[in-house]
Amino acid sequence: MDEKPYQLLGEARELLPMIPRSDRKTDSEYVRNGTVSIFAFIEPPGRMHHVSVREHRTALDWAEEIRYITDDMYPDAEKIVLVMDNHKTFSLYKRYPP
Repeated sequence: MDEKPYQLLGEARELLPMIPRSDRKTDSEYVRNGTVSIFAFIEPPGRMHHVSVREHRTALDWAEEIRYITDDMYPDAEKIVLVMDNHKTFSLYKRYPP
C-alpha cells in the first residue's frame, strides 16, 4: 500500500500538430489545476492492483481505504498483511472507534 500527493497539470499553450518523422514538441510551461492524493494497493502474487484518487490524504481517508480492502476486496480473508512506508497518517481510531 502506498499513498502520495499528485499535481494535476494542464497545458499552458495549445499543442503543435505532429509532423511525420519528427519528434513531438513539448513546452515546459504548465498550468496548475490543483492536487489530489493517490492511494495504491498492489498484490504481486495475484497480479492485482487498485488505485483510488481522493481530494485529501487524512487519517480518515486512509481508514476508508482500509475499509475498502477488508470489506470489498477481501471480505472472506482471515488475515490481511499490509506493507506500508509511512505510519504518520495511519490511524483507524479516528474513523472507527475501538
